[in-house]
Amino acid sequence: MALLRVAARGKELVPGIFRQSASPAIQVLGQKSWDRHMSGHVSMVGRNFLTLKDFSPSEIEQLLWTAADLKARIKGTGELYTPLVGKSAGLIFQKRSTRTRLSTETGVGLLGGQPCFLSPDDIHLGVNETIKDSAKVLSGFLDLILARVYGHEDLESLATEGSVPIVNGLSELYHPLQILADMQTLQDHFGNLRGLTVAWVGDGNNIIHSFMMGAPKLGVNLKIATPKGYETYPNVTKDAEELAKQYGTQMYHTNDPRDACEGANVLVTDTWISMGQEEEKQERLKAFQGYQVTHKLGEVAAKDWVFLHCLPRKQEEVDDAVFYSERSLVWPEAENRKWTVMAVILSLLKDHVCTTPKPDF
Repeated sequence: MALLRVAARGKELVPGIFRQSASPAIQVLGQKSWDRHMSGHVSMVGRNFLTLKDFSPSEIEQLLWTAADLKARIKGTGELYTPLVGKSAGLIFQKRSTRTRLSTETGVGLLGGQPCFLSPDDIHLGVNETIKDSAKVLSGFLDLILARVYGHEDLESLATEGSVPIVNGLSELYHPLQILADMQTLQDHFGNLRGLTVAWVGDGNNIIHSFMMGAPKLGVNLKIATPKGYETYPNVTKDAEELAKQYGTQMYHTNDPRDACEGANVLVTDTWISMGQEEEKQERLKAFQGYQVTHKLGEVAAKDWVFLHCLPRKQEEVDDAVFYSERSLVWPEAENRKWTVMAVILSLLKDHVCTTPKPDF
């Protein structure tokens, strides 16, 4: 039995000796192609994923390539690929969720891992137990933690005090997983990302903050329209403008939605009233008048413009004519949440080798 187990791990049993066989990836790519492939590979094992600010352009591209590779192999060909057998991922959710929870639970399961969901009824970070203590306890049970929280500082505390990778499933400051899904969706649709212009029409919230941290590194321009008093956070804006300057992209802020949408390839919006802002509903609805995405607004955009929304959607944010039109990419965008979170979790736990060609970003 021991000999059979060894053989199953890639060693061929031959008379008198063991011989290491080539890995499946080398067999697919060939040794020379494999060597070229690995020369550009960046290991992200053991890192935290809190904001795209912490990741280089090549690392973000590698995550997107991994997502595309997993989608092509698992969904496209039906390959059974379970590199996370024996690994567990904890899901801590202070806020309710549909897409983040389902994408993570199904994604970890597809990769052979064990997702463990913890609702507010199961764990209250910093209430019954300090975050420091919770981080140390959870690190003893789990291989990775994905947390969806109110305060970004809770994620930073988990990352500081824990000993396993921490993934940002959403905080009030950033939602990087959503932007990876958006970028994968745009890559699938346009065939490349560099040179695209994304127009944001809405609140200066965690979604646009993450766009601002990631878009410049992928060569994507941003035009951001927010009502007065609802602009992006000043510290995030400062960092993002430095990134745009560093990577040679454009970043433009305005209070006029038509101004932002002029010439844009992508129109994006989000909820005007995030969880925890319900008491501000009437005030916000008044402030955001004129910010609904419509075909009328799209008249000034590029001829090939498309629409994105992270969901759930309200009609005041985008009308039915756009939301259910051929320009709307919201359904593949939602599905890509699964492939991108799979790519992130896998990359933080193991070095993954893509066997599909690298996309031309």
